[in-house]
Amino acid sequence: MGRLRPAWAIGAAFALGLGVFLLRERQLAGVMGFPLDDAWIHFQFARNLAAGEGFAYNPGVPVSGSTAPLWTLLLGALFRLVGAEPLLAKAAGIAGALAAAGLAARLALAWTADRSAAALAGVLTALAGPLLWGALSGMEVTLAAALVTGGVLAHAAGRDAGAAVLLALAVLARPESALVFVLVWASGSWSRRRASVFALALAVIVGPWIAFNLATTSSPLPSPASAKIEGGVFGLLSGQRVAWWDNFALRPGRFFGEWVKWLDSVNALLPFMIPPGLWLLWRQGGRRLLFPAAALVLHPLAMALLAPYRGPGFQEGRYSIQLLPLAAAVASMPLAALMSWGAASSAPPSVAWRLPRAFAAGLVIAALAGLWPAATQYGWGVQNIEAMQVPLGHWVAANTPRDARLALNDVGAIAFLSRREVVDVMGLVTPDILPYRRDGELGVLRYLEGVACPDYLIVFPGWFPRLTAMEERFTPVHRVRLARNTVAGAAEMVVYETIWSRARPAAQPCPRVALR
Repeated sequence: MGRLRPAWAIGAAFALGLGVFLLRERQLAGVMGFPLDDAWIHFQFARNLAAGEGFAYNPGVPVSGSTAPLWTLLLGALFRLVGAEPLLAKAAGIAGALAAAGLAARLALAWTADRSAAALAGVLTALAGPLLWGALSGMEVTLAAALVTGGVLAHAAGRDAGAAVLLALAVLARPESALVFVLVWASGSWSRRRASVFALALAVIVGPWIAFNLATTSSPLPSPASAKIEGGVFGLLSGQRVAWWDNFALRPGRFFGEWVKWLDSVNALLPFMIPPGLWLLWRQGGRRLLFPAAALVLHPLAMALLAPYRGPGFQEGRYSIQLLPLAAAVASMPLAALMSWGAASSAPPSVAWRLPRAFAAGLVIAALAGLWPAATQYGWGVQNIEAMQVPLGHWVAANTPRDARLALNDVGAIAFLSRREVVDVMGLVTPDILPYRRDGELGVLRYLEGVACPDYLIVFPGWFPRLTAMEERFTPVHRVRLARNTVAGAAEMVVYETIWSRARPAAQPCPRVALR
């Protein structure tokens, strides 16, 4: 086992996992696609960046509509070099996943000096269903995972500046990574010099994004965060009405329970192996090694208390996947301890030889057991998006004027494929609507008829029952319904022509203001 080469093991495990996911995608969707509409939001921003339109969703209108700007910028650079091909996001995601698995192995090696533990950490990462989902999803999660793991590895090697830079970049890839940034800083000496290194990295790397948010949304947070946060400290600071008991007493427990359940779905042994792994890290390196890994316990609590949105397991754990390589490295710690015990103990050679191998085999088998369900969920996600948002984008491109303005609750694929101006009724890329949304559907209506006046409204009727029942304003002209819905906000999405549509003979007058 000590002769096992981590790179070969990781490559074989990743190829197996990727093959299972691609097989289920082919079986369930029939095409290669993306399991979330959000991936197409990145593509829309990236295409505009590549075309010189700036960080904008509607060309030429800057907006901080991405909570993962580093991924968006990376895709923009790829689109500029190669062309606006969404499948490039899969190549980047696969590269990020492989890097994360390799870095997990190196991190376990740095902690244990045991090649078997390193191979196990890399293999567990490569077989993790959510990481494979992230590799193919068009989303930023594998980039964040690689940066977080690289940052913790740099810290383990005593390279403070490298750790600070990598973890600051991780914050730009997935803002939840800020927890690891803080824990890595807290795990070392609290000297003024070291604090300055971390503060400088944060200011130089994250500072410009905060400044851009302030300039476009008057908030340090990007507009999707402002639109999605459901209470917590940031909800309080943004003026939300927060139920104190639910937010600060009940929700942390719910989030922690969901976190454990999500880890169990990835690998049924992970929740049991992380506690002894953390204890071994404490024994080996005190707070220097324990604090960064403590993110595996604190992450769901920080989500619940600071900026809750759904939970740590939401959408395959997209807000948590960046910690999976760290979890795999921590879970591999007991293997190194068993190997050391076997070498030093007087136990029969058969016991000393078999126990570590049984431990490693159990973890790998548990990881394999989670592959098929995760791949099935991925396949259905692709099927849903390819059966709803993608065809609606093509329908809009073929059946509406090129200057039509669309009001949407899913702004990804429809905007990218139709190339129409859009109004986001959820506020992710149209922050001006957020104050109106506090008054519910009637507030959205006030914005639509007093500010935006879209030609078409394309929404889930179940989300806006009062709005879509106003037949004098909205006439249904096309609809798509999913036979089996697993990821869409609702099973049916409808295209409504509005009374302001310039395609109508007698359109209602409208100010047609420029959108920001």
